[in-house]
Amino acid sequence: MSDTMSATRPEPGQTAPEFSLPRDGGEEVRLSAHLGAPVVVYFYPRDDTSGCTKQAQGFSDLGGEFELLGARVLGVSKDTVGKHEKFRDKYALKVALLSDAESDVCERYGVWVEKKMYGKTFMGIERTTFLIDAQGHVARVWPRVKVAGHAEEVLDAVRAL
Repeated sequence: MSDTMSATRPEPGQTAPEFSLPRDGGEEVRLSAHLGAPVVVYFYPRDDTSGCTKQAQGFSDLGGEFELLGARVLGVSKDTVGKHEKFRDKYALKVALLSDAESDVCERYGVWVEKKMYGKTFMGIERTTFLIDAQGHVARVWPRVKVAGHAEEVLDAVRAL
């Protein structure tokens, strides 16, 4: 994959791209291990920034409700497992944080994109959430997520599956 392009984002109805990534705590998380239950995969730019912290806290606060529905919530960024563990511990987060240090999964999900800020252009993660149904298909996509109320909206979509 080139540094200036990202793969096309999977759309509803398509099979979600498989992945296996290390998470906080050290174990590997494989998407296909969760077949039979819904999975929320949210991509976020960086640990311990204000928007990313609020997003992780929102999903953590509703973790029990996602769990009652049988849904697993997975956060993905390029941060290392060590950074994820510090981030998790600092805010008592309850969501699994996966490390995509090489941005391979970000590219396959079409969220590794060219961004512009303060007149500079760079590659980064576009805050995007995917709801994957129990059969492993993308049920819903939220591109360019606005954090406020997002976890609740995703929870409502899981309830509607």
